Amino acid sequence: QVHVVESGGGLVQAGGSLRLSCAASGSIFSIYAMAWSRQAPGKQRELVATITSGGSTSYADSVKGRFTISRDNAKNTVYLQMNGLKPEDTAVYYCNAQISPRVFWGQGTQVTVSS
Repeated sequence: QVHVVESGGGLVQAGGSLRLSCAASGSIFSIYAMAWSRQAPGKQRELVATITSGGSTSYADSVKGRFTISRDNAKNTVYLQMNGLKPEDTAVYYCNAQISPRVFWGQGTQVTVSS
């Protein structure tokens, strides 16, 4: 079992920045693929960004150039730096750890962007 805990959400004005953190348990964190997803009210969960064990990243088109995913294996933590936030970025943001074939989810952290 891998425990995943997100933090760093909050209320920010449009154009502002937030950094989300995601801590995952386990001594083999470095081999986990990690990802951030988000779910806005009334919408399906959307994949936002991923980072492999080797550090390769990918992003949804809607956040490219504004969001950056990174990881610190020494701290068992993955980050999502969010710049240029827009009201449409408002959602609950979820982190997951992937150890194929299993995926472990956190409880989510709320991000609200006011216009």
